[in-house]
Amino acid sequence: MKRLTKLIAATAVAFAIGAPASSENLRVGMECTYAPFNYRTDSGELEGYDVDVAKGVAEIIGAELEFVCQQWDGMIPALLANKFDLIVASMSITNSRLEKIDFSSPYRDSVGRLVGKSGSEQNLFDPSGNPIPENFAGLRIGLERASTYESWFNARLPDADVVLYDGSEPLYLDLVNGRVDAIMTNPMKAHLRFLTKEEGSGFEFISPAISEVEFFGIGVGIGLRQGQPELKARLDAAIKQLINDGKLTEYALKYFPFPIHNEEWGDG
Repeated sequence: MKRLTKLIAATAVAFAIGAPASSENLRVGMECTYAPFNYRTDSGELEGYDVDVAKGVAEIIGAELEFVCQQWDGMIPALLANKFDLIVASMSITNSRLEKIDFSSPYRDSVGRLVGKSGSEQNLFDPSGNPIPENFAGLRIGLERASTYESWFNARLPDADVVLYDGSEPLYLDLVNGRVDAIMTNPMKAHLRFLTKEEGSGFEFISPAISEVEFFGIGVGIGLRQGQPELKARLDAAIKQLINDGKLTEYALKYFPFPIHNEEWGDG
């Protein structure tokens, strides 16, 4: 496979992992602010579940990595513009995204859930888990721009009062300060980042888990430009190996009390 040697952009942060001198170089795009999946530590190092997956895959395929920090709403355009070679950023595999890029097989589940004030009893969903549009009237909902959560609201609750944010961290700040009444986000992240912290006291999940494949896809995968079947096959094989070797479970247990992938993905 052709070596990728272009220097990363000024916003990039490079992290090399052990690999043979003859290995290829792959640039990996991620937000770098989406804890516990990809984020900077106080010392500036990148850590998180996505980072662990990227390094695990790279070790298997014999690649050297350079991580490139990129705002979420520009992630796919930046990949297509050749600013990096892969997206490892908790990006769900959806039909709309598959029209633009390819994905590896999934490496974690994809789901969304609303967080709001405890005891609000707003009855936003019926017993079957469907939203009740009239009960969202008067509520301001915070969502990350260009996310699967925004797509779901646009389709299921087009008249809802939605406030869009560039990145996930401002969601929690505005929820605490009362600028929005609820946010929709990844429940695994919300549990660790917010609900188990002092600032999350008085808040809770106010919806069931929402996992409609039409919007949330079959899971989260590694994004790559179309027309690279050899690279995709290598990524798929590496993810399968990480599952069967127990590595994905090991990565998840560093941040969560449970695995966040489907063991059946390792079959076949």
